[in-house]
Amino acid sequence: MNSSASRQRRPFHHVETWVFDLDNTLYPHHLNLWQQVDERIRDYIARFLKVTHEEAFRLQKDYYKRYGTSMRGLMTEHGMAPDDFLDFVHQIDHSPLEPNAALGAAIENLPGRKLILTNGTRRHADAVLARLKLDRHFEDVFDIVAAELEDLARNLAIPHALGMTTVLVVPQHTREVFRDDWELEGRDAPHVDHVTDDLVGFLERIKAARA
Repeated sequence: MNSSASRQRRPFHHVETWVFDLDNTLYPHHLNLWQQVDERIRDYIARFLKVTHEEAFRLQKDYYKRYGTSMRGLMTEHGMAPDDFLDFVHQIDHSPLEPNAALGAAIENLPGRKLILTNGTRRHADAVLARLKLDRHFEDVFDIVAAELEDLARNLAIPHALGMTTVLVVPQHTREVFRDDWELEGRDAPHVDHVTDDLVGFLERIKAARA
């Protein structure tokens, strides 16, 4: 449970547009799909900068921490053009994904528009949604290219400032167990309205509360 439960958190009764992050949100974190992307980012950095994989790993995490994405760091520090990078790192195996009928039903029951926000590409998002059989539930995808190559997905402060009700979705059974403190710091901040490790159950509770 969010440790700042005593503060006033925004409800959902007024929501008419639902924006879902894609990776590690609409499918379980343990499938490690994004781990494939992470490894290909490292491979790309090693090839692009002609450095060892150890050095590529160090730069990858340093740029991610300082710039929000490794790609933004490569663009800023080394003048990299993003197109080849995005195409390379998202050439992954989507076969671990399986249809999620329960999540599809929970999303369908939400009133209003449903959109995808991803720091991946539109092609990657389409592949994920097709494998999950969730594509028919979403009106559009706002990918990293549409976001002008900025990673907004992990930053809930901006959506909250725009008046959105925000939900941080974490891996199952890890609502109080996080990865790197620097990566997920601020989870108790005012711009994080809700935290859940069970997206289907969370959406079903929203639907029940609005009924």
